[in-house]
Amino acid sequence: MRARKAVIPAAGLGTRFLPATKAQPKEMLPLVDKPAIQYVVEEAVRAGLDDILMVTGRGKRALEDHFDHAIELERQLAATGKESLLAAVQAVTNLALMHYVRQGKPLGLGHAIGCARHHVGDEPFAVLLGDDLLGEDEKLLSQMVDVCEESERTVIAVMEFGDDALSKYGVVAAEPDPDMEGVYQVTDLVEKPGKANAPSNLCIIGRYVLTPDIFDHIASTKPGRGGEIQLTDAMRAQAREKPIRAIKFDGTRYDVGLKSDYLRATVQLAVQRDDLGPGFVAFLREFMAGIDDELAG
Repeated sequence: MRARKAVIPAAGLGTRFLPATKAQPKEMLPLVDKPAIQYVVEEAVRAGLDDILMVTGRGKRALEDHFDHAIELERQLAATGKESLLAAVQAVTNLALMHYVRQGKPLGLGHAIGCARHHVGDEPFAVLLGDDLLGEDEKLLSQMVDVCEESERTVIAVMEFGDDALSKYGVVAAEPDPDMEGVYQVTDLVEKPGKANAPSNLCIIGRYVLTPDIFDHIASTKPGRGGEIQLTDAMRAQAREKPIRAIKFDGTRYDVGLKSDYLRATVQLAVQRDDLGPGFVAFLREFMAGIDDELAG
């Protein structure tokens, strides 16, 4: 069975971006003129996943409002002849079939995914973490859906990071799959092990295509680091029963939960825009020339 649903956990408090996130969800922080969460939903839709469940929490009503109709706004845009803006607003509403469920307590990513069990049912599904933003031309998620369908195994995305990142991510023990080019067989996963205990430098990033048996593993997973139910621990149990798969990603990725990557993503997205890019690039060149002059002086 091919995955056709996506789950996007969005219940976090966004404390790294305080005070900006005191009264708005971190997922609604704009990258140029679209909130970060919209880029993630658009990626899911490009991969053929147009049934999307967002796992939210308190203070996240703006997420629902963003993907809902804004009748008064649409009427005003139509009445004032702002057709391009009207089309942009309506396109957001028509992106996908959106559903929402609340994670009652902040008990970890594994618990958040477990909240999707009733909606997903007995079929594979994708998980996209809202902090991970991929380049709009990347085909990673589509490839993962294909591999899951072919192998009937959970598929995760990994990237090769330096030693300093091994205490920040889940890390896998893996070897190349002899039957699938560019794919790894994963036999073990460790949550934030640090350099001394890491089985490799392949770190899990925020894209997963999970088979439905993951829900049973989540249900039997005890709280781990931070007293939370870790998705990595549930997938570790899954991998012990039968190796799961991983695709190594070498493309464009930003962790927009970090201020530095958030700024980088904003700049790159602006540069790539036909309407903004030329003028913005000219500004950046002039700005950097001024900095170089200051440093030289």
